[in-house]
This record gives sequence, structure tokens and C-alpha cells, in this order.
Amino acid sequence: MSRMYKKVKDYYDRGLWTADMVRNAVIKSWITEEEFQIITKREE
Repeated sequence: MSRMYKKVKDYYDRGLWTADMVRNAVIKSWITEEEFQIITKREE
């Protein structure tokens, strides 16, 4: 699990972040692509 996974997931689950914002966390290498799919429950 990436170091930022819990924080990013919490922000998304609380509605503070959109899926696009979570995608940016992947681009910044805060989380992995697999973690993105787990958090947003979708594939892109």
C-alpha cells in the first residue's frame, strides 16, 4: 500500500476529492493505478 493511499481514499470517500483528483495522485506517484481502481471502484 502506498504511503498516501489512506489519505487519498479518505478524501475521496468523504466527497472532498473527485475521481479526477484521485487520478492526479496517480500521476504524482502518490498512489498506484491499482489503488486508483480500488478507491474509485472503476477502471480508466
